[in-house]
Amino acid sequence: MRALATWSGAVAGLFLILVGSLIQAALVVPLPEQPGAVLPLPSTWQVPALLLCALVAGPRAGVIASVAYLTIGLVDLPVFYGGGGFAYVLTPGFGYLAGFIPAAWLTGRLAMQSGMNDIPRLTLAAMAGLLIIQLCGLLNLLLGAALGRWQQPLAELLFSYSLGPLVAQLALCCAAGLLARWLRSLLWVE
Repeated sequence: MRALATWSGAVAGLFLILVGSLIQAALVVPLPEQPGAVLPLPSTWQVPALLLCALVAGPRAGVIASVAYLTIGLVDLPVFYGGGGFAYVLTPGFGYLAGFIPAAWLTGRLAMQSGMNDIPRLTLAAMAGLLIIQLCGLLNLLLGAALGRWQQPLAELLFSYSLGPLVAQLALCCAAGLLARWLRSLLWVE
């Protein structure tokens, strides 16, 4: 029964990540001129979808979903932000994608601890996963800059890949924690 739950969670997580990579994140903000104005965020739902999978289905399902997503993208299907294919490994953004695997494991591991059934703790677990993704991406950027691999200056890459989307991704971690709490109670996850 546990294996069925892991595999069904992994498949659901993979679909969430694939669909999340296509959906631009946005907030509905009430403004005096327009009640319910949509404010686009510089991020997609891809990272929160991965973290949500790990929060609800656990570390195994999260790791399986992230490995499947990376495999699909590396066999030349354009599911990554800049396309796909094995050449994507040599781009500045690949470190962030490679960080999906340890982030899914850590987030799922934290979420399955006892006492993790409230929104603030689930949100913190998601933020820990985001931190792992950011660290892997930064390591890739620094390594590529040291080897002279990137055309853009390092400061520009750091802003466009890490600092620019970070606030939006932190906000989306809160949304993932909220959704995870609701889904965990709906699916009887303790």
